[in-house]
Amino acid sequence: MLLVEDDPPGGFRPEATRAVTRVLLVEDNPHDVGTVERLLTTADTPFDLTSVGRVSDALARLATGNVDVVLLDLGLPDSDPSQTFDRVSAAAHGTPIIILSGQNDKGMAALAVRSGAQDFLGKRHLDGPLLDRSLRYAVERQRYHDALRDSEERYALAVEGANDGLWDWNLRTNEVYYSPRWMSMLGLVEAQVPGRPEAWLSRVHADDAEELRRDIDGHLAGGTDHFSKEHRIRCQDGSYRWMLSRGVVRRDQRGVTRMAGSLTDIHAQKVVEERLRRDALTDALTGLPNWTLFKDRLRAAIAKAKRQPAHRFAVLFLDLDRFKTINDSLGHSNGDKLLVAVSKRVADVLRPGDTIARLGGDEFAVLVEDCAEPSDAHRVADRIHAEFKAPLHLDGHEVFVSTSIGIALSSPRYAYPEECLRDADTAMYRAKGADRGGHAIFDREMHQQAVEQLQLENDLRRAVARREFRVHYQPIVRLNSGSVQGFEALVRWEHPERGLLMPDDFIPMAEDSGLIVPIGWLVFEEACRQLVAWQKAWGETPFVSVNFSSRQIRQSDLIPHVQEVLRRTGCKATDLRVELTETMIMESAESGVDKLASLSNLDLQLYIDDFGTGYSSLSYLQRLPTNALKIDRSFVNEVAEKPQIVGTIIALAKSLKMRVEAEGIETEDQLARLRELGCESGQGFYFSKALTPTAATSLVETQPIH
Repeated sequence: MLLVEDDPPGGFRPEATRAVTRVLLVEDNPHDVGTVERLLTTADTPFDLTSVGRVSDALARLATGNVDVVLLDLGLPDSDPSQTFDRVSAAAHGTPIIILSGQNDKGMAALAVRSGAQDFLGKRHLDGPLLDRSLRYAVERQRYHDALRDSEERYALAVEGANDGLWDWNLRTNEVYYSPRWMSMLGLVEAQVPGRPEAWLSRVHADDAEELRRDIDGHLAGGTDHFSKEHRIRCQDGSYRWMLSRGVVRRDQRGVTRMAGSLTDIHAQKVVEERLRRDALTDALTGLPNWTLFKDRLRAAIAKAKRQPAHRFAVLFLDLDRFKTINDSLGHSNGDKLLVAVSKRVADVLRPGDTIARLGGDEFAVLVEDCAEPSDAHRVADRIHAEFKAPLHLDGHEVFVSTSIGIALSSPRYAYPEECLRDADTAMYRAKGADRGGHAIFDREMHQQAVEQLQLENDLRRAVARREFRVHYQPIVRLNSGSVQGFEALVRWEHPERGLLMPDDFIPMAEDSGLIVPIGWLVFEEACRQLVAWQKAWGETPFVSVNFSSRQIRQSDLIPHVQEVLRRTGCKATDLRVELTETMIMESAESGVDKLASLSNLDLQLYIDDFGTGYSSLSYLQRLPTNALKIDRSFVNEVAEKPQIVGTIIALAKSLKMRVEAEGIETEDQLARLRELGCESGQGFYFSKALTPTAATSLVETQPIH
């Protein structure tokens, strides 16, 4: 929690003590909570963060009234995701709400925005400046709305005693009296104002004149109790100002006699309203339409297509490739400049009538009207791709950027804008997965896959609670003798309907959703229990290797959690090996060295997994408290034909006094060449696949550990 003093009455502070924004984070994922805490700690704006993990706790906190803005994850343990926003919104009483969305709940987050949420932020692309801006803008927009409401209330109270311009129209003589205040409001003097209706009506803006006359005639005919109309009127200097004309007719036995009323200057109020309207519909960084405005235009296109079946349109969903890398390397200021430059380039290749909008982060959407054939959408996408073949120049840096594009063509099945954008988003991920910098058109197969992925993620969440994961063990052997040294613990998911699923089927999804953390700890604890059971049964000391995810390593309670598992299972740290990928270690940079040192101090053996696929330097490797390198299977696959890379890795390990293991050994030729190169141990299908605990036990009982 960020601890700050309470705001003084009135909510304003001098610059030296800036007002603190009180943020309520409703999130049950400890990693995501930690991420938000870290990002807000480094933000320019002072924040007071309170986090809760359940909707019920959020409702209790909102009841205190001490919340300025809510960050809300829809997937919480005590609420249906489709009802979470409505429950929190009902208790918020106008407090702005920002949705935190994962990869598979963007559609639900968009529906929440349609229902009143200020914004939604994707967890995958969340960074400090983006979170800072979103929170500040949400609070500022709410303050503008509150200020406008208060202004309107004050206006209604004060108008009775205000010195407004007055007018009195004698309908029988067609003469009008205009008060001095009425004339001065327009910069006029009495000599310039003839006492006729035209002195007023002829000055009304052409766009407002017809409707004003119609409302006056309607009141004179008895259609309304009072006359009231906002309109623009030309002042003496030629400018137009917004005015509110109000009046009431008087009648006698012969009919209407006169109509009298007032003229109120509402120009400042209308300017504020227009600014609020503009801010609510445009992106503050690029000036492009935002999701709200884009949604309105897309809704109109869908309605037109239903009325006129021959009318077709297309929606393009654009996501910049490698934007996070550019943002991290060149800084967020240059990242913002890049987004502005991208928006201009895309806008330059669109046709008049097409709409480009920024949806948030590095995501843009384009509405292509009058798209007669799918080839028309292809051509627009090709023009966009061609525009990014030339580099962008940012503060002396030459930057090449590409974009992956998903296309959704108009269809009678679309009833809401969110459905169309969802399909374009799905196609974009297909394009990004196939070949970055390309584009793909949505088809029903993509939708079915997206539905299956969503179902699988829901199943995955339940699987964690039900402990449906099983740990299998692949033998690690000495290459010179073939004897078993130990095992690598590998997770499997025993899905109740789909059977045993391999890691590739669910680990990427677990990484994206944050579920990899509880899964990782489940595997670690089960491996410790199995190792202790084997040691008691055999009297031998095999080792077990366990993979740690990057999310586990980044947990603040990593070391205490490891110690607790070791204490609870009775497992000795010296018999465990923790495997961390080279890329994971390098991404953690300096903090990674500290975490590894802490793990090493527990007497855990540390291995760098998938070595050779990352980008670590020799100087950095020398600083790491690691014990061994595991050669990636991609190099082992080619070791018989191209032994140089593997030989270099083995020589490097020996110079650093590290052990070496090879992964993915599948043939006799690979084994022979690895032996020649001096590789000590390895694993792979040549020896054995990953085995159930029972099968692994049987293997060791027939082939003792050496």
